[in-house]
Amino acid sequence: MSRFNLTSLFLVTSISLSFYSCDTLNKKDETPATDYSKTENWLSLPANGSMNVDVFYVYPTAWYKADPLEPDFCAIDNPIMLTGSQKAFNSQATAFETAGNIYAPYYRQADAAFTLTLPPAERWAVIDSIPAKDAIAAFDHYIKNYNNGKPFILVGHSQGAQVLLILLNKYMSEHADVYARMVCAYVIGYPVTAEFMNASKHLKFAGGADDTGVIVSYNTQSPSVAPGANIVMSGEIGLVINPINWKRDETPASAEESIGSNMPVDAQGNFGLIPNFADARINLAKGVLECTSVDENAMSQISGAMGPGVYHSFDISFYYYNLRENGENRINRFLEK
Repeated sequence: MSRFNLTSLFLVTSISLSFYSCDTLNKKDETPATDYSKTENWLSLPANGSMNVDVFYVYPTAWYKADPLEPDFCAIDNPIMLTGSQKAFNSQATAFETAGNIYAPYYRQADAAFTLTLPPAERWAVIDSIPAKDAIAAFDHYIKNYNNGKPFILVGHSQGAQVLLILLNKYMSEHADVYARMVCAYVIGYPVTAEFMNASKHLKFAGGADDTGVIVSYNTQSPSVAPGANIVMSGEIGLVINPINWKRDETPASAEESIGSNMPVDAQGNFGLIPNFADARINLAKGVLECTSVDENAMSQISGAMGPGVYHSFDISFYYYNLRENGENRINRFLEK
């Protein structure tokens, strides 16, 4: 698989790391949330919502500073974010298009090159300002105006995953009736720690392939990545479930067991099923999901800014069709209740 074929997919998570001041941390956020009654503030807003289940998707970092003098948060109509978020939607959210109606708001993002240089607590404070404010406002608007009491799935990756953690911690603790309709939250590409779960007693982490009302999470990397070298993890130990065999222990799942990956298959960047591409094994000590079956050098050419062997950009793509099947399975189990 060539670098050219993969570039279009991973533009949305490419990061040019540089130094930024911490002025953002010292400013009280007093900006109002984005107005989600306006249709232009939605990346995906189904016309009729005809399916019996909904999917609420929060995209990963789709914007980066083109100039260090830019603000640390982008505008809701930033053209770089609009383009990048559509690419992310096409390569990630579509895994769940068979599960339900996909709702996806635009939200004002933090510059990843700034946030990823911060320690976890400060990183959390940045995302818990404008990005989470927008996403929670969007979700609340969705619940009150579009959901109509349906079960729903949450899906988020990278910055979108961290935003979802804040939504789960805050909004769901205050809206038990809404949480009761949550089939599953796929919080992928950001560590869900034991400390977070202990501080969020109303939440549950997935224990298997079809439990409901739970969080599914993992962060993908090569076994060669040293502890602490994955900048996304920032030294934290994440809870992990294997997206092929749906186990919580270190039982390996071979690439042959995988339903398949969704990767570019031609020079035009069109995506398609590649079977038997990515294996998966949990490393409990590191709190990550390890993949050994792919070409580390080829993958690193695309997501090299994350560091060699860090497959952050591929978290959903590697296990795309397994995630699709799993979403359907959890919905079926939920509807049986």
